[in-house]
Amino acid sequence: MKTIFVFLATGFEEIEALTPVDVLRRAGLEVQTVSVMNEQIVAGAHGVPVVADKMFAEINPEDAEMILLPGGLPGATNLDEHAGLSELIMKFAEAGKPLSAICAAPLVLGNRGLLQGKKATCYPGFETYLTGAEYTANIVEVDGNVITGKGPGAAMEFAFAIVEKYCGIAKVQELKQGMMIEG
Repeated sequence: MKTIFVFLATGFEEIEALTPVDVLRRAGLEVQTVSVMNEQIVAGAHGVPVVADKMFAEINPEDAEMILLPGGLPGATNLDEHAGLSELIMKFAEAGKPLSAICAAPLVLGNRGLLQGKKATCYPGFETYLTGAEYTANIVEVDGNVITGKGPGAAMEFAFAIVEKYCGIAKVQELKQGMMIEG
């Protein structure tokens, strides 16, 4: 299994980045946080500093299995403005590789036309950035190779949708039981 890269930019929503990192690692998936800033320590939207596993310049795109974009502001707009990340996202899309984004971050995919004809969700008010998408307002939306989540409260279900994609529903149920989550 290749690596799921979780990209961090100043102002990212902490729960939307760290919940998936935690849950995916519990599932046995390879996950690395990647700073797109000029610093290894990235401050979240609520002032929580996170030490990224790698800097953007250090990653090998060939190692990437999935791109995960947490929301938050200005985190999502900082991700949207990163040229190297934009290039990587477009290469992923061309190759049909999995992309995931939550809260405000689906705007990054929408701004690149990557949600055209797909069902997607995001934080209320950001649906105008989901160019060509069918906005559903669901907590989590999975459409082909794209997984989107609504916001901070969706972080756990968003993470479980990714686990289900790679490990199956039985693994999700095992994790829920171990984490004391009903359903």
